[in-house]
Amino acid sequence: MNAPRAILFDKDGTLVDFDHTWGPAAGAVMRRLAGDEGVTLERLFHASHYIADERRFLQTSPLIAGSSRQYGPAWAEILARVADTAFYHQVDLLFCEEGERFLTPIGRPAETLARLHAFGLPLGIATNDAEPNARLQADRLGLSPYLSAVYGHDSGYGSKPAPGMVQAFAALTGLPASAIALVGDTRHDLETARAAGAMAVLVRCGPAPVDDFAHEADLVVDTVEELATLILGPAGAQVAMV
Repeated sequence: MNAPRAILFDKDGTLVDFDHTWGPAAGAVMRRLAGDEGVTLERLFHASHYIADERRFLQTSPLIAGSSRQYGPAWAEILARVADTAFYHQVDLLFCEEGERFLTPIGRPAETLARLHAFGLPLGIATNDAEPNARLQADRLGLSPYLSAVYGHDSGYGSKPAPGMVQAFAALTGLPASAIALVGDTRHDLETARAAGAMAVLVRCGPAPVDDFAHEADLVVDTVEELATLILGPAGAQVAMV
């Protein structure tokens, strides 16, 4: 794999610690939606593959890689709500509020993105979270000065694993998709990169192991910090990755 000329990062499990951020945040969101209805709350936990006592998800949870448009219909049915735009917007807003409260980064992403940005690489975020929440979290983590774009499931380019976010970033940067690396921690990220013709980079710092499909990626690293070192070298000199 040659060094990329631009990088799109997944957010949760790649830059943001999924378990420490969304474990407690999701529990809080489900409690706010269910109110005093204990049976309803337990049904939300069950549908979300969520262990409430431990404030974490099972690896089979649809929330790990999915957007509110994907797991939202099941939630709406449990809550006797209409699965429409208003409901999804409410869910996204609640996750925005609770996600900010529990926001935890993986390592020092601002330092890593600063290094890559200083080298001249266009950087962006491609997430199945809502764009306003992604921008808020990027601000809180000090990432925004280094980002050329932030794409969410509601940005108009579709959700992963569709290729729209990568295609939008290619159009923005003027680069072919083959020169862009999509870095993420799930099969959705891998499939998005493949669908767009981009480089697929997997990180092992997400909530679920990537071993079953790691062989399909162009590169597998432990963290984005490791990726930056491979691209820039210890002294900041760019190297080819093979």
